[in-house]
Amino acid sequence: MIIDFKKYSSVRIGGKFEVEVLDDIDVFDGFIVGGANNLLVSNDKKKLGILSKKFDFIDILEKNEKYMLINIGCATKSSKIYKFAKENNLKGFEFLRKIPGLLGGLIKMNAGLKDENISKYLLSVRSAKKEKQKDELCFSYRYCNEKDVMFSAKFRLEYGFDKERDEILKNMRDNQPSGASFGSIFKNPPNDYAGRLIEAVGLKGFCKNDACFSDKHANFLINKKNATFEDAIFLIELAEKRVFENFGIKLQREVVII
Repeated sequence: MIIDFKKYSSVRIGGKFEVEVLDDIDVFDGFIVGGANNLLVSNDKKKLGILSKKFDFIDILEKNEKYMLINIGCATKSSKIYKFAKENNLKGFEFLRKIPGLLGGLIKMNAGLKDENISKYLLSVRSAKKEKQKDELCFSYRYCNEKDVMFSAKFRLEYGFDKERDEILKNMRDNQPSGASFGSIFKNPPNDYAGRLIEAVGLKGFCKNDACFSDKHANFLINKKNATFEDAIFLIELAEKRVFENFGIKLQREVVII
């Protein structure tokens, strides 16, 4: 299939590429685009793949009065997972209410908010080669070391959907900038915030053509309308350069550039 990343990606940047649809659990040596929510696509030729709707599911494996074991396909949207957890009174996925993406990308980035993250209640992930237990993987802040394509994942969730925490996390996300973006550009350095550092070097609200650092939160790059890959990468590299020159801190990218 052909995907136009200017329409498909969350930041609305990129050209049209042939993307292989994966219908079966098999080895794939290209890049899985997922929901393209934290993806910046260059114009270079590349091998891309996407999971088919076959991997959009939530199956209950075990259910008792204490917890539920579920198996979720990696093409399942975060909003669908959040809704399932809320409807079944399961706690742990409240943070997914306002975090976009498909499960595969959420695991790859160990997506989260505050002290919550997707790996917290994870049991295992299924790739073409094997089912890997959580302790076979390395998770850290916005990172998972799994290199193989993930097709599904199992979770153990206890009961007790936290409505108060749900509202708190929703309000935190509501305070973030709107518009076409990939969310946070950089990971927060230890004991600091990327947005504070970018603002401190004078880049909050700074633009290169239609690509701008948000004037609401400097760690968000907004595409006003027709920003290009070159515009976005210029700003990303500029922020890295200025922050390092002024603070000696090397910003680590959260956005994936391919």
